[in-house]
Amino acid sequence: MPAERAPHTRRSLANDMSALGITPGDVLMAHAALSRIGRVLGGPDAVIGALRDALGPEGTLMVYTDWNGDFDDLRDADGDVPEAIRPDITPFDPLTSRAIRDNGTLPEFVRTTPGALRSGNPGASCAAIGTRAQWLVADHALQYGYGEQSPLGKLVEADGKVLLLGSPLDTLTLLHHAEHLAGIAGKRILRKRDPLLEDGRVVWRWIEEFDTGDPIVEGLAEDYFATIVSEFLATGKGKRGTIGAAPSVLVQAREIVPFAVDWLESRFPR
Repeated sequence: MPAERAPHTRRSLANDMSALGITPGDVLMAHAALSRIGRVLGGPDAVIGALRDALGPEGTLMVYTDWNGDFDDLRDADGDVPEAIRPDITPFDPLTSRAIRDNGTLPEFVRTTPGALRSGNPGASCAAIGTRAQWLVADHALQYGYGEQSPLGKLVEADGKVLLLGSPLDTLTLLHHAEHLAGIAGKRILRKRDPLLEDGRVVWRWIEEFDTGDPIVEGLAEDYFATIVSEFLATGKGKRGTIGAAPSVLVQAREIVPFAVDWLESRFPR
């Protein structure tokens, strides 16, 4: 078979991942545009297998799942849902609720991989598999779920890495943690009530967090995360490479979060 037509495999992808800088024992948060990799024998499961091979038996893989709640358009101005429609809305259950479709295929495939665990904050939820998965997803704060008591905060604490596997630079979810930490004025706040499945019954909980659906303050471009990542890479930190056919980026969480905090605070002082 001509080389240009040869499919990518779990083994070849794992080699590409290792060459980019993923090492055994890493705690890795991954984002992926799987279509950019090219043909992969085994599909998304092979990509997950390659990630786990590169991470080794002591490593941990994490993805941002959010959840596929489809009732936001039913909320009133206060973020509540009319009582009459509440019985028809499926509550958030970390064990069964689908990952949001907006973030591609990988999160749902990881979430449903045997052994994966998922955190309990609906909109900020992450799924993880591996040695430190339980620690990453445990005790996820319901209020301000992108802060220190979150899988994102723990990723920084663990000196973890973030992989953009063919994904646009503006998809680096960890920067929502930087938004939380940044000491700037005028941060948008979102308040809403969501249904959670707790001990077999549905409980509607008020949740407050910094609004991740729009730039955190007025005056930022919609894709400003891409600018931060580009400027970070321009300092010589992080790595660029190719996994399969996908242009990819690997960054250290402990390096890019303070860079992003400084970037925001220098432009939007308190």
